[in-house]
Amino acid sequence: MTRDELQRLITLIVQELSTAQAGSASRCACHAVAADCCPSRLQGVIDAGASRVGVLATGGAPAGVASMIDHTLLKPDATRTEIESLCREAAQFKFATVCVNPAWVAEAARLLSGSGVGVCSVVGFPLGATTADVKGYEARRAIFDGAREIDMVINVGALKSGDLRVVERDIEAVTSPCRDCRVLSKVIIEAALLTDEEKITACTLAKAAGADYVKTSTGFGPGGATVADVALMRRVVGAEMGVKAAGGVRDLEGLKAMVAAGATRVGASAGVKIVQQSRGETVAPGQKTGY
Repeated sequence: MTRDELQRLITLIVQELSTAQAGSASRCACHAVAADCCPSRLQGVIDAGASRVGVLATGGAPAGVASMIDHTLLKPDATRTEIESLCREAAQFKFATVCVNPAWVAEAARLLSGSGVGVCSVVGFPLGATTADVKGYEARRAIFDGAREIDMVINVGALKSGDLRVVERDIEAVTSPCRDCRVLSKVIIEAALLTDEEKITACTLAKAAGADYVKTSTGFGPGGATVADVALMRRVVGAEMGVKAAGGVRDLEGLKAMVAAGATRVGASAGVKIVQQSRGETVAPGQKTGY
């Protein structure tokens, strides 16, 4: 990054921070978030984002709920049997992707071949504390194994230290091979660890690095997706990027709230339950409640 490019980036971040502070007094009673992110005012953004993933927001549940869910299994003790079950469910319900750890990408790609369901994998997960070159290799290997979407975790410590060059290089190390291979890139900012100003900075850096999505959480941090965070992230990145809500989306009402705030993709282990609720079906006892 040149000095001029860094100055441009800093200017963008300062502009976003100023806008956020200027609008902080305006609140929407229905969701207690910024008024310019109220569902009625955000509908155009929702429609613009949703059209990228084949989903349109309606007055109730989004149409094609399954097609905006990454059916997720990222726990460290996941077994082959559980991964096989995840892929069967994904093929049956037509989720957007299955989201699995890198070790399971090749198996998931084999199981889902011809199903229309993609494979998403994670990079630098869940801490984001590996170096940029390692994240770049991890992304390329996952793509080689069959991943068509990559969810990377930013270097949170570098962001909180104000090392913006380090953070942008970190993101670019993953977004670059994704662009080369026509693979979607999502940048996990782990919002629960950040101030609002740091969330704005992280989203601006992700946008500058050419990411396709920003994502709220790993699901392994101190908190998951919130309506307020999704709304803030949507306002920062605009209509041209996706926003993925992940962590704690446990039911249809939770998904609807995230979509109303501006999410165009949701990561959840409770995907089957959410789709069943959207169809008015009875949810089986013991159904997963989300990660």
